[in-house]
Amino acid sequence: MDSYKIRLSKINTFMFDVDGVLTNGEIMLFENDIVRVLNSRDGYALQYAVKMGFKIMIVTGGNSKVVEDRLLGLGVHEVHLSSFNKLNVYEDIKRRHHLEDETILYMGDDIPDYPVMSKAGVAACPQDAAIEIKKIAHYQSPFDGGKFCVRDVIEQTLRVQNKWFSEAAFEW
Repeated sequence: MDSYKIRLSKINTFMFDVDGVLTNGEIMLFENDIVRVLNSRDGYALQYAVKMGFKIMIVTGGNSKVVEDRLLGLGVHEVHLSSFNKLNVYEDIKRRHHLEDETILYMGDDIPDYPVMSKAGVAACPQDAAIEIKKIAHYQSPFDGGKFCVRDVIEQTLRVQNKWFSEAAFEW
């Protein structure tokens, strides 16, 4: 199997789960609303990757309009809420954007992510992912979900492609 670093050189699209990847998986209830915490360092990396020409897609079983609005505000191209069959969403995105598996990095943390991770060119997961996910991941971030694991895979990809530290990096 290729080194994941070699695989990163082909990536032009990132796909991320939300709960357990962009968040630590905790869900807080506040006056009948579900509240999630997103990490600002992950947010910086998302918007920077968009500026550098990467497509960013979110595929989540969650249904938070607030999370969707935040991610779209960072420049994320598509947010797919209530994605109960993530493989169907993945295949639809590939078809509509004319993507190949080897150009996609997918980061997930739990069993619903397994079918997509089995197809993506780079399957990545946070350190605290389910054991089944860790077994098929090409790369396990040393960071837990919600604690810079998204920043980690974006930064590594952009570094491999010599796109990490450019003039565009200095503006949010």
